[in-house]
Amino acid sequence: MPAAGGAVSAAGGALLGLVGGGGVLLAVSRLPVLRRPTLEDRVGPYLRDAPRVSRLLDAGPRTVTPFPTLERVFAPALAELSGLVDRLLGGPGTLRRRLDQAGGHLTLEQLRAQQVVCGGLGTAGGVLLLIVHASTGRGPGPVTGLLLTLLLALGGVAGRDWWLGRQVSARSAAIGAELPTVAELLALAVAAGEGPIGALERVASLTSGELAGELARALADARAGAPLQTALRGVAERTAVPAVARFVDGLSVAIERGTPLADVLRAQAVDAREAGRRALLEVAGKKEIAMLAPVVFLILPVVVLFRTFPSGRCRAARDGHLALLASPLQRSVFAHGHGDPQVA
Repeated sequence: MPAAGGAVSAAGGALLGLVGGGGVLLAVSRLPVLRRPTLEDRVGPYLRDAPRVSRLLDAGPRTVTPFPTLERVFAPALAELSGLVDRLLGGPGTLRRRLDQAGGHLTLEQLRAQQVVCGGLGTAGGVLLLIVHASTGRGPGPVTGLLLTLLLALGGVAGRDWWLGRQVSARSAAIGAELPTVAELLALAVAAGEGPIGALERVASLTSGELAGELARALADARAGAPLQTALRGVAERTAVPAVARFVDGLSVAIERGTPLADVLRAQAVDAREAGRRALLEVAGKKEIAMLAPVVFLILPVVVLFRTFPSGRCRAARDGHLALLASPLQRSVFAHGHGDPQVA
């Protein structure tokens, strides 16, 4: 008991020292002497075209965590850590493209901040394991605990990136499923006498979904002065779905050359449905192999087990049927047929 109490007090002292050291480091790093303005901060106000908006009218940045107050308190530290993660991982252009494919609900800085938070949660889990080992003597050792803490921190950062990939895949699948319906609705609107912009406006206002949102964004770009073909190509670039790219190319060519738009849209709808059918066949072919796993490793062993070791009720029923047989020869044939050498 005294040894356990000493270990607990030592762990508590280590935790207090860690918190106190972190507080001192944070206070020292925020001193005005160490926070000298950079060249960009000094020259930037003189090079901006638009005047700076008053802070009273600024809504402020959106929060990315469930704790907005703590996020505002630690916003400078989060910004620095996000910049560090961005420099280590690199590829801001590719990441921005993936954010657009995921819907564009987050900026690059917000995603980096979420990665920092996930890495911090993993680090906190590793530190908790080290504290448990120091207080109780159980769990991983110090070296293993440090390695595990590092792996948890990297796993948190990589896990947020993996979840972004899942969001991109889910949104691309949803857009591919919505494309045939949207193409048919556009064909009906054009056949009823609407122009290209009018048909797009009608379909975007009457439907909901990822593709409808992209069409509404393309219409907003067209109203802002961009050509309709350029706005539609922006839809293809943001979604990165091959079927949408073919649809946009066919629509743009039909608008430029004056081809009957209704026929082009109907053909695009048929092509999109065929592409969806081929995708379903490919998924079914992959799932067919995966479906063999439960049959081979679960159902077949159970069948063999019941065949090799029948239950007592089945054995009693077989013995009763054997007793009702008339001749010893029939008993012998029945026993040999059911694999029971004792009766034979």
